[in-house]
Amino acid sequence: MQIGHVAARTELSITTVRHYDEVGLVTPSARSVGGFRLYTEADVERLLVIRWMKPLGFALAEMKELLDSLDLLAGAEASDERRTDAVRVLRELQSKAQESAVKLRKHLAHAEELSGLLTERADEMVNRQR
Repeated sequence: MQIGHVAARTELSITTVRHYDEVGLVTPSARSVGGFRLYTEADVERLLVIRWMKPLGFALAEMKELLDSLDLLAGAEASDERRTDAVRVLRELQSKAQESAVKLRKHLAHAEELSGLLTERADEMVNRQR
């Protein structure tokens, strides 16, 4: 897939996809004869993981660590020690993701409360003017 198609599928901008290539998070699997980046389904999956991590406040280094750990666990040639380390990384980052989800739920509840208050006040003003 070319970068435009990948950007549309992942809901990331082309600039963002290029940036992730430049910082080494998701390198395109191939290049066309004309030099265009070409991505596979596995590359798209990596970009989706990054897209999920970004709004939760994960740093680029944490994203790289998670992606590397996922790659290691998907392969068959890693030592038991490296696999244990990779699982530890997954558990630590899962914990951080869970903490972020709790914070986001709290923020969402506050936003909904504010929205309700503003709707109520606006409705009161409209009713007074009648």
